[in-house]
Amino acid sequence: MKILDVRDLKLPGIKVIRYGRFADQRGFFAEHFRKSDFGSHPKLNFMKGVDFFQCNESYSKPGTIRGLHFQWNPYMGKLVRTLRGRMADIVLDIRKGSPNFGKAIVYDMPSGTDADFCEWIWVPPGFAHGNFFLETTIIEYFCSGEYNPDCEAGISPLASDLDWSLCDPALKNRFDATVSGATLISDKDSKGYSLRSWLARPDAEQFLYEKLRQG
Repeated sequence: MKILDVRDLKLPGIKVIRYGRFADQRGFFAEHFRKSDFGSHPKLNFMKGVDFFQCNESYSKPGTIRGLHFQWNPYMGKLVRTLRGRMADIVLDIRKGSPNFGKAIVYDMPSGTDADFCEWIWVPPGFAHGNFFLETTIIEYFCSGEYNPDCEAGISPLASDLDWSLCDPALKNRFDATVSGATLISDKDSKGYSLRSWLARPDAEQFLYEKLRQG
């Protein structure tokens, strides 16, 4: 696996992993995941001990908004990439006691056949995850825990008490435009918790900052 770069986003703990494509006149080849590289690369120490138990694929039409989802018992981290189209990934810190609790960012992840690289975004446990789509898009994500419908929840991406102060203003404007346009969003997601109503639930204690920071 040709790992080109690993970098932090403005929300600490969220990482972008860029890997190379090998292109010629026929097209390109890319090795997008190799477990030994994820376990040994000096900039990927945060992935040590992470195993993946499930891999999902999602297709979305333009204007779709998904999220913001999270799970406990087991906790689920997500390693996400765009296969085709353009995804804007949303990440929200839900770790109770975190200095960044309630803050959300957006990362733009277009995919094209002409680029000589592609990217993963790593969203560890303790963060709610979602996305919106600027064109017809297919994404893939590896999960570090199997899906458990009895221990999942979601905060609505439309909730008024999210803090977008760390988000790139241009991407926040794109999100707002998507919300005000012909939005495609499930009732489950649009009627998800606000931050305040989630904090009032006993399950919020599953996401304590100190506990999750120590792994």
